[in-house]
Amino acid sequence: MQTPDSRWRRWTRKRSRWAAAVAALVVLAGAGTWTAVADDHAPAVHREDRTMRIDGVSLDTSYFTSGGSERRPAVLIGHGFGGSKDDVRAQAEELAGAGYAVMTWSARGFGKSGGEISLNAPDREVKDVSGLIDWLARRPEVQLDAKGDPRVGVTGASYGGAVSLLAAGYDRRVDAIAPVITYWNLADALFPDGVFKKLWAGIFVTSGGGCEKFEKQLCAMYERVAVSGKPDAAARALLSERSPSAVGDRIKVPALIVQGQTDSLFPLGQADAMARTISGNGAPVAVDWIAGGHDGGDMESGRVENRIGAWFDRYLKEDKGAGTGPAFRVTRTGGIDSTDGAARRRGASSDTYPGLSSGDRQIELTATSDGPGIAGAGTPASGGRSGGSADRRTQTFRNPAGANPPAISAVPGVGGGIAQLSSLGVGLSIDFPGQYARFDSAPLDTSMRITGSPTVRVKVTAGQGDAVLFGKVYDVSPDGKQQVLPAQLVAPYRITPERQNKTVELTLPAVDHALDAGHRLRLVLSATDLGYASPAEPTTYSVSLAGPLTVPTAPAVKTASAALPWWTWGLPAAAAVIALALLLTARRRTATPAPDPVLAEVPLQITGLSKKYAKSADRYAVKDLSFRVEKGQVLGLLGPNGAGKTTTLRMLMGLITPDDGEIRVFGNAIRPGAPVLSRVGSFVEGAGFLPHLSGRANLELYWQATGRPAGDSHIEEALEIAGLGDALARAVRTYSQGMRQRLAIAQAMLGMPDLLILDEPTNGLDPPQIREMRDVMIRYAAGGRTVIVSSHLLSEVEQSCTHLVVMDRGRLVQAGPVAEITGSGDMLLVTVAEEIAEPLVEKIAALPGIGSAVRTDDGLGLLVRLDGANSSRLIAELVRLDVPLTGVGPHRRLEDAFLTLISGGSA
Repeated sequence: MQTPDSRWRRWTRKRSRWAAAVAALVVLAGAGTWTAVADDHAPAVHREDRTMRIDGVSLDTSYFTSGGSERRPAVLIGHGFGGSKDDVRAQAEELAGAGYAVMTWSARGFGKSGGEISLNAPDREVKDVSGLIDWLARRPEVQLDAKGDPRVGVTGASYGGAVSLLAAGYDRRVDAIAPVITYWNLADALFPDGVFKKLWAGIFVTSGGGCEKFEKQLCAMYERVAVSGKPDAAARALLSERSPSAVGDRIKVPALIVQGQTDSLFPLGQADAMARTISGNGAPVAVDWIAGGHDGGDMESGRVENRIGAWFDRYLKEDKGAGTGPAFRVTRTGGIDSTDGAARRRGASSDTYPGLSSGDRQIELTATSDGPGIAGAGTPASGGRSGGSADRRTQTFRNPAGANPPAISAVPGVGGGIAQLSSLGVGLSIDFPGQYARFDSAPLDTSMRITGSPTVRVKVTAGQGDAVLFGKVYDVSPDGKQQVLPAQLVAPYRITPERQNKTVELTLPAVDHALDAGHRLRLVLSATDLGYASPAEPTTYSVSLAGPLTVPTAPAVKTASAALPWWTWGLPAAAAVIALALLLTARRRTATPAPDPVLAEVPLQITGLSKKYAKSADRYAVKDLSFRVEKGQVLGLLGPNGAGKTTTLRMLMGLITPDDGEIRVFGNAIRPGAPVLSRVGSFVEGAGFLPHLSGRANLELYWQATGRPAGDSHIEEALEIAGLGDALARAVRTYSQGMRQRLAIAQAMLGMPDLLILDEPTNGLDPPQIREMRDVMIRYAAGGRTVIVSSHLLSEVEQSCTHLVVMDRGRLVQAGPVAEITGSGDMLLVTVAEEIAEPLVEKIAALPGIGSAVRTDDGLGLLVRLDGANSSRLIAELVRLDVPLTGVGPHRRLEDAFLTLISGGSA
């Protein structure tokens, strides 16, 4: 079945076959199409899309430039795993506007690129990067260091971050890199200390499209380890040889390393290993620990991209005045800003990178016989006992049969909101009674901050086989009723029989976490963890302490002070002037406007909304946008890539703040953390589910994590609208893509929000699944609620939406009912009694005043676009050509209207 886009392209090709043939030859030759992507108020950024063949594999690429033909450095930007080049387009445009030649591409097996996923194999994905550098070297506008050697930097997040490191190790032409939240050794990341990180590994494979999308030996390796639950030497070797660590001694270029604090997939230890190796090679290195990570949280995208731009300015443009920032920076969070409900964040830094073991402090621990079994809700349950051991430094506990139920720390897919709460003093973790050892410190005399990886020496014995343990350090409140697991992180250990009953040092998760005076540190060693594979055989473990807990404090890292306005200590006259200015301007900007009772029943009204691009004084992602949505409407938000749709939705959900204008939901102004946002549900980037749990259990766990009363979830009503039926009782791993999407929509519906926002809800669905999703949206709005859906499938929008908002380059093009927008046009449908031969169709297309003529799929009709002629003249000509007419009438689909609107009036 053809999509509307494919049919439109087919009609265009038939209209001019000669042009299509030339275009095909151009594509085969490796050329592309230039498209302006900037507004009229800034230098145009041009994008050239092309398909390149490298080593027999087609790669979908985009090339961005701006300004004249002068030579400039180049930057390659890789995308994250499961994504495509489209994910990094905004960053590419920013760098191109800043004077770089920028190339993005979809890696093998992703987007529109061919090939299998090989996890950045040197002879595949890394070789592709070298091929792209070869192409850049031939561009007249790219600066060269030597013939065939362009001045080039590489950046990217996660999968793209790893390829930036690998490119620097394999291709000496790379001049600077900026890897973000990525791995140094993939075997260490997925098999830490020989323990299988099963949940993340499963998500990794699923997000790649399933095992069949991977190179065969990778698929076989994953399935082998997933079944056995234990990585073997061959699996470790396969992942290690494709990791940056394999060529660490060759990476000798300036590296800005950005790593996430809420990241149980690639924790801070991965960044530490790459920083120590690259700086040891003599290259400049800076390390930045951001608040977010693969487990969610604030990715600080604007600040990070600004810092990457400055890094490349210094080491690619050789601008010695460019500020590259401190050698080490960490984002710290504490408390809530009462003005807007956002978490307070402040940077801390030092002139040297402290590593993970700077400023060690020794904390004595004592075994405790009773402790929390389930913590996080504020009320402890009875915990594990020491088993009657006379040695108060020893505890004995059980590994349960089947390692079930498992303790819970980080939960990929639903843990993002939980991980970031730990910095605010909120914890959610589960340790089951009898399955762990617990050791507590005395209350702290003074406050303390952990920055790095605590360590502890212990002796471990197992009743049989390997001992697999999971270590974590809690922050326990003075009354013992609340314990917080920083960033929800846990470290796994496999202690083989030959190491048992001997002193071993365990390295605990690297964190940056502040403890107040009076709080205690709690070391827990658990037999199980949800994210990892544990031995299925039941056995008994004994753990005894062999020394204190060593805690790194990194004393050289200083938190930036909150800047005091100069008028707080300046002259009284100056203070009066500032106070007057604040009265007239700042208060107007920052105070939350009072609710508007006139709009109390209006789901959404946007007035004069504007948002500028980062680092731009006059380039807008959204400009003067105004529209209104009423109850019961299903509103389609349409526009080409770069139109500002996602930026608008992010402002609507309170994720970013507009530069100007106002958003009101049911009369309340939107601010980060605004209470009215509880009436808004959203499905933006898809939801991550625990594959082994049922659909219902996933939703119940998600709602529990929100902390809202169970009775407010309206789970049954949401599930009835989603229409999942008996599938709710099945494990999510058995779901089709369409069922997963409907489960994600049901998750967004929990609490039955009055306004539901859906961003590309039909991505990856087949036609029957798309029809089902259409019915879900219509049923939801039928109850008087409102749905806003952003989608590229125009035919579906036409069938499911009642109203439309069309945007282009950040501005409103048209808004109104679907029927009103599609109600006129210059496309006619001509029906005939018998199929018309192609030569006759070509004669009709060549008539004066006719733009095109294309047969419909059934052959019994023609779609004729008028280009100067009128319908009467067309009928007369058809009769003259003996066309067996049965009818002539207007035909204008939403696609035609949309293309007309965004092209400024020309179809």
